Amino acid sequence: MTWRNWAGNQRTDPVRRVVARDVEDVSAAVTAAAREGLRVKATGSGHSFTGIGVPDGVALAAPEDPRLLRVDGDAVTVPGGMTIRTLNTLLWDRGLALPNLGDIDAQTIAGAVATGTHGTGASHQGIAARIRALQLVTADGSVLTCGPAEHPEVFHHARVGLGALGVVTAVTLAAVPAFALHARETAMPLAEVLEGFDDLAAAHDHVEFYWFPHTDVAATKINDVVPDDRSGPSRSRVAGWVGDELMGNGAFELVCRLGSAAPALVPTLNRVMAGQMANAEYVDRSYRVFTSPRRVRFLEMEYAVPRAALPEALDGLRSAAAHARDVTFPVEVRVAGADDIPLSTASGRDSAYLAVHVYRGRPHEAYFAAVESVMTALDGRPHWGKLHTRTAAQLASSYPEFDAFLALRDHLDPEGRFGNAHLDRILGRAAR
Repeated sequence: MTWRNWAGNQRTDPVRRVVARDVEDVSAAVTAAAREGLRVKATGSGHSFTGIGVPDGVALAAPEDPRLLRVDGDAVTVPGGMTIRTLNTLLWDRGLALPNLGDIDAQTIAGAVATGTHGTGASHQGIAARIRALQLVTADGSVLTCGPAEHPEVFHHARVGLGALGVVTAVTLAAVPAFALHARETAMPLAEVLEGFDDLAAAHDHVEFYWFPHTDVAATKINDVVPDDRSGPSRSRVAGWVGDELMGNGAFELVCRLGSAAPALVPTLNRVMAGQMANAEYVDRSYRVFTSPRRVRFLEMEYAVPRAALPEALDGLRSAAAHARDVTFPVEVRVAGADDIPLSTASGRDSAYLAVHVYRGRPHEAYFAAVESVMTALDGRPHWGKLHTRTAAQLASSYPEFDAFLALRDHLDPEGRFGNAHLDRILGRAAR
């Protein structure tokens, strides 16, 4: 049985696969693996580009049954294996929502928080900042519930735990009343976007932009909270299909293929796509605006830099992209507020995020290496689920509590039961 991730760049043949129905199944799987000397990895939906979720022993699917969902006021306890897509609809049916999301909803909730998934918004934080409690199965099969008052040290670190502290079987999140978003998507000159970006980010709830390499065009996406989904122009099913499927996936796939075959066409193709993919205004349920279907496969690198370093980071990135002649994917730029989670990429600082992508099967190493050089010089922190080359020795200086996280990992999992080759590289091997 071969396991592979969504992008197809990570694959392995685990010893066996276990589909857990509840926390007892997870505990039994971990205990059995310990007897056999096998490592265990919760595989999630495979939406990490790095090897963080690659199973080399037991591939474990965490519980996902919607009947395990619990709602108590605004506190929502979610089974770890449930996808964000499923969670969004279940919350909406109960008059609730999450205040900020990334643009992909296929991730499991445990995988999303483990890797520090975030959306955009100067006054917003990543999903993990909404966590109020966690349930995880530790290396000896014990079930540990942690929160601010119960095992607070574990809670402090495990909110972005990289899958290294145990198998997260349930996450309690603080939800908000369901809300709608007014989306405005417009193509603008990049210089104009950069000059006014701080004002845009301060004036609107959620702002991001996409710069298309080899052009001077940026596609802006501005989302503002409105009372309900009748508070502005609606988007018909046909318009949604045209925007998300025809243009966002079908036509874009064709552009990527043409750009790969004829790199000289890329600047023209990118200018056309920038205008076509950023030409909409509508109001809809929040989660429908935040997320989009992603059917065109790609590889991605994303770095978080201090918010003030965004102009310098983008200048360096543009120079790096100038030498990557066949890049049809835009550069995505977002912002987020600081949080207090030790291994969050926004830990202790307001952050700007810059993400670069390459179409599946195309060379990415030189482009990504050039971008990474720019970002690391600005004390950039790599997204844990996206490609990078950093090691534990290099990452330690970027996170003040890095050593404390490792000490907790070694305490909870001294034999490295939840490790794999990738975690060995970015955290070092567990003390034995």
